[in-house]
Amino acid sequence: MNRPDQPPIPRPLTDAEADLRARRLIHEAYAPAYETPTAHRDTTPLPAYGPTPPVAQPGRPPMSQKATDASALMLTGSVAALSLGGATSLVLYTLGQVDPVTLAVGAAGPVALILAAGSLLRSAGRAKADAHTEHHHHYTGPVTQDHRTTHTTTRGVWTKTTNNH
Repeated sequence: MNRPDQPPIPRPLTDAEADLRARRLIHEAYAPAYETPTAHRDTTPLPAYGPTPPVAQPGRPPMSQKATDASALMLTGSVAALSLGGATSLVLYTLGQVDPVTLAVGAAGPVALILAAGSLLRSAGRAKADAHTEHHHHYTGPVTQDHRTTHTTTRGVWTKTTNNH
């Protein structure tokens, strides 16, 4: 007998009902699989712009390339000014007990050093640009010059390199 909290026991199936149910299960088991798609590729092109406005990301605010370059230049200049000012302050602090002429020479020393280093770097850059780049090769015997261009293509996980002339 069932307790009140248990569901009722279903009545046993007749032979005809059991046979019909078994035939249905066998038919469903051997039926062809449903045609359900497992993937979908949307080939429609994405719009170049949409109604959603851009969202500012954390970090530097969005700006033009010219503004970005100017900002980087200002940050670099501030680091240079900080080191130059620190050197000047250190010199002036160590020379704190001397007359104003010595203080002026001490304050101008680091600036003169930086200007001299900049001038040296500029002149070295100009000298490199003006350097003579012509090469002479002297050979004895027959010489063959090959001016073919090789186009290399490498593709795949296991790569195969093909050279085409």
